[in-house]
Amino acid sequence: MIHRIDVRVIAPVRDTEVTDRVADAVHNLFPNAELVTEPGRLVADAHSMEQFSERLYEQEILDSARKAFFRRADDDGFAFALKKQAAFEGVINFAVGNPDELGDIEVQVTVHDPDVEAFIDHVAPPTEEGRPVDPDDG
Repeated sequence: MIHRIDVRVIAPVRDTEVTDRVADAVHNLFPNAELVTEPGRLVADAHSMEQFSERLYEQEILDSARKAFFRRADDDGFAFALKKQAAFEGVINFAVGNPDELGDIEVQVTVHDPDVEAFIDHVAPPTEEGRPVDPDDG
């Protein structure tokens, strides 16, 4: 199935931070993102979440990801925030509640094809007892 998506990643860059390090944090989770430096932040655009999805499987946090995605989903896409400190380590950690002092990485996903729910199912499939559910196993 072909997925047509636009991923926009916005990462605040504090005065105390090295811009390249923040760029590394974004690239750790979105390796194909094209970064642009703007005053006080980095903005990155990508068209794939494959590596992000692989990381969700590796970290076994598909359920957490689904919750985070659906919490801010609408007909056009979904958004979520990530802890910047974890991203430096290449780890996905969803930010819920107040951003920490470095600010959270904001991710906005616009889904053109298929629909939003089908794309979320692709990136972070439903699970049973922590394991991805394959509809073909039924």
